[in-house]
Amino acid sequence: MALLVLVGTVVGAQVLGRTTRVSDQLLDQVQPARTEAYRLQAALVNQETGVRGYAIAGDAQFLAPYTQGRKDEATAAARLRELIGDRPRLLADLEAVQREAADWRRGYAEPLVAEVTPGAPRQVDQATAEKGREVFDQIRTVWATQNIDLTRAVRDSRDDLRHARAVRNVVLGALVAAFLLTGVALAVLVRLLVARPLRGLGDASRRVARGDFDHVIEVRGPADLTALAGDVEAMRQRIVTELDASHRQRDVLARQAADLDTQAVELRRSNAELEQFAYVASHDLQEPLRKVASFCQLLEKRYGDLLDDRGRQYVDFAVDGAKRMQVLINDLLTFSRVGRLNDARITVDLAQPLGKALTNLEVALDETGAVVERPDRLPEVVGDPTLLAMLWQNLIGNAVKFRHPDRTPAIRITCTEDPDEPGTLQLCVADNGIGIPAEFTEKVFVIFQRLHARDAYGGTGIGLALCKKIVEHHGGRIWIDTEHTDGTRICFTLPSVTDSEDGDRSRTEEEALA
Repeated sequence: MALLVLVGTVVGAQVLGRTTRVSDQLLDQVQPARTEAYRLQAALVNQETGVRGYAIAGDAQFLAPYTQGRKDEATAAARLRELIGDRPRLLADLEAVQREAADWRRGYAEPLVAEVTPGAPRQVDQATAEKGREVFDQIRTVWATQNIDLTRAVRDSRDDLRHARAVRNVVLGALVAAFLLTGVALAVLVRLLVARPLRGLGDASRRVARGDFDHVIEVRGPADLTALAGDVEAMRQRIVTELDASHRQRDVLARQAADLDTQAVELRRSNAELEQFAYVASHDLQEPLRKVASFCQLLEKRYGDLLDDRGRQYVDFAVDGAKRMQVLINDLLTFSRVGRLNDARITVDLAQPLGKALTNLEVALDETGAVVERPDRLPEVVGDPTLLAMLWQNLIGNAVKFRHPDRTPAIRITCTEDPDEPGTLQLCVADNGIGIPAEFTEKVFVIFQRLHARDAYGGTGIGLALCKKIVEHHGGRIWIDTEHTDGTRICFTLPSVTDSEDGDRSRTEEEALA
């Protein structure tokens, strides 16, 4: 058995090492090489943009992208050469790109820069511009070949990784089979050398169990079994039974205690990670975004006269991206806090959080002329008033946001007993808006999933995911009623006050018994 374990260890280490090497090659060389190729190409584009801008404006500051692009090109090429040094085809692609770039600078960019008089804008003639475009298109052709070869290298590396993993699985499966066969052989030996004497001891013990307490237990076999037979002979049925029951109970309690300890450790780790996430999301991540947005706005304010329309558009894109990232971080932070912070479990009249949600949406309802039809009375549930208000606000807010352009929003709220689960409340929010196609009824509950472009409807796509998490936190479920075709109808369930109290009481009794 020791020899088998040793051989299995050596073989397993080899196949695992092979898999690791292939995986490291993909992750540490091939994929980073493709990234460096993109950086190299971006540096060349910056050079071309800088030269063209300097030729038109005659302003020396337009040469900054050209100068920086040459530095970035050299850095990216050196890094790329280091990553693909053992791949002749990829190395040839890199040398071809650098050669074409040097020809472009020598034959077009540098002569054009030398012809420009600083501070004297001029109109670049069509022939010169066409020549520069033709020369640079040659570079684009070369780097397109480079991208194709890098993509092929990534695909080949992934194929190698899949093959290595398949070999690993086969070898490890064979080792497991060998261990099982060895175990069977050992079991046969144990049966011959140990099980038969033990069977004799068992027969004698059963005679004692049937009431023959004066029977002397005699077993032939190993000395250990003979000594054990002498100890067992002195025992009686009642003692044996009670001891066995005691051992079983002790094992059950030990396993339960170990499971509870494991769950407690996991819960503490999860809570610590969530707290760290909340801190990073609310401080460390948002501060750089605010700085990016502020400095972009300062850049536009101070140098707005020097920027063309494309430059100002880029600044606006940067500011908009930073602001949208802040919104995404805040939404993700809100999503992570559901059920973790301020988890109040009190009896709540559903009309109260609904009223709070309608108050928060009052401006949107007035602007759209939306009509909200609600029941005269809503039942009570056990839950968190803040989370329930957030649930109502997201559902009604979506009904207003995704309204039909040709009709006034009409929102109808209903409350009935769930036909599938007696004693459970089923609440629905129906509207006459644009609706949700049946094939997307599951996708809309996934965080950050959107069905429309951002310029068509605002938001981050977290609303229904947040609703799902709130409902499930309260012990319910949420879905989209596909039978409602004139708009959207979202239904969710919540346990009634009686069911919630019974569940809490049952859990308390189980904990007390444990």
